[in-house]
Amino acid sequence: MNPDDWHLTEDLDDFLARAGDFLRSRPAPHTVQLTVTETLRTRGADAYGAGAPVFGRLERAGEVRATFFRTPPHRLSLTPLTPEQADTLAARLSGLGHPLPGVGADHATATAFARAWQRHTGATPELRERQRLYRLGTLTPPRPLPEGRSRVAGEQDRDRLVRWHHEFAADIAEAPVADAGSRAADRFADSHVTFWETPDGTPVSMAGMTPMTAGQIRVTPVYTPAPLRGRGYAGAVTAEVSRAALAAGATEVLLFADLANPTSNALYRRIGYVPVTDFAVYDFS
Repeated sequence: MNPDDWHLTEDLDDFLARAGDFLRSRPAPHTVQLTVTETLRTRGADAYGAGAPVFGRLERAGEVRATFFRTPPHRLSLTPLTPEQADTLAARLSGLGHPLPGVGADHATATAFARAWQRHTGATPELRERQRLYRLGTLTPPRPLPEGRSRVAGEQDRDRLVRWHHEFAADIAEAPVADAGSRAADRFADSHVTFWETPDGTPVSMAGMTPMTAGQIRVTPVYTPAPLRGRGYAGAVTAEVSRAALAAGATEVLLFADLANPTSNALYRRIGYVPVTDFAVYDFS
């Protein structure tokens, strides 16, 4: 395969004009690319970091076969690739001097690219996380529900929401970006975060959802402070956000779960989520 079949650009509009149909053709496995590019389109190039995003598409015979994006300082994100396609991309990016802190994709693609990156650069890949992508089947809210109710986050919740976003980032061992506060504010300003609160009005758990793109909405993040876990709050708020996504017209409601956390995986299955495919995240030393 000719490495020139990979076309790179920093122009989001050009990328979407050429690769948008391909991304929309498989909303579930392409959920990350769909939601990130939609956020960049609506909120600007600095929505995820300080550097200029880079996009790429693999095109053969006038047809897009795969894509990638990177929003520095974050990892490379890929749609499914064959080992040969992963190798040509690794050769292309390393030849251009692109520094990469890691890669995230479906498990086979991420592993193939990590090995190719090691061959071309000498960097040592380390498996950071295995995730499972779930799709909502028949929503089955937990019974009994914990006492309390759901409530959409509002302006008065800004400090708590920003604090919980930082705590969530720490839980998953991700360094929060410098503008995490403004990103959190954007989420609740757009009514994308819901709280579960106790009868006295104290928020005890939250779940967010991405804007609908290509008919899919992804539930993210789901977070309960450590002292409040094990009381059913996460299940209740996840079910409420899932219901809201369906009411908004989503044809697919998706979420990711860390495979190292059997509790969350069991919870999502109980409320109606079914596995789609496994993903992997690698760091490069």
